[in-house]
Amino acid sequence: MKSLAISVIEREKVGKSNTRSLRNQGNVPCVLYGGEKQVCFYAHENDFRNLVNTPDVYVVELDISGNKTRAIMKDIQFHPVTDRILHIDFLEVFEDKEITISIPVILNGLSIGVRNGGNLMFRRRKIITRGLIENMPDAIELDIEHLKIGQFIYIKDLDQDGCEFLAPDNSVVVGVKTARAAIEEEVEEDEELEGEEGETTEGGESKSEGDETKQESPAEEPATE
Repeated sequence: MKSLAISVIEREKVGKSNTRSLRNQGNVPCVLYGGEKQVCFYAHENDFRNLVNTPDVYVVELDISGNKTRAIMKDIQFHPVTDRILHIDFLEVFEDKEITISIPVILNGLSIGVRNGGNLMFRRRKIITRGLIENMPDAIELDIEHLKIGQFIYIKDLDQDGCEFLAPDNSVVVGVKTARAAIEEEVEEDEELEGEEGETTEGGESKSEGDETKQESPAEEPATE
């Protein structure tokens, strides 16, 4: 997985007033879980931009006042109005301990179904995955060029060594469904074909009836004097 280094400062005091003071200075209070003890720390909000404003998942190399720790971002809170970061929770990771995180899905190529007028249905842009940190991929890449209209890729179709996808096997990840325009075109084509067949059949029957009438008409007998 990709890594990102951030230097942070361990908090000496905790509490609402101290937290409010940190936020007023542009800092973000954080908590590190998963280790022997919880560690409270903070850093300026600008230091987290590369971690937050991206769809990628990072292993964060936290330098907490000189003590280095590997962690992943577990939860984040934003202000409902200003959208500023209010709080971040980190989970310490170990090489021999499984973690559960959301891995982004990346689609490669343009499917045949979309080129033929279908609509792409991208249901799962992230998939919750469990496994050791060393087995976690940066992203789950799917080749969709072969997908025709009505074809889908399910969770059960994915394969990632050393990882388990925590979603039902029959869950759709991506697929191509029939567009309304494509359905209308098919219906119009069918109606046109049926109309042509009907005209041909009626014309043939009329001609046959005319021939039969002509054949059944009795020949006129010559007048007898």
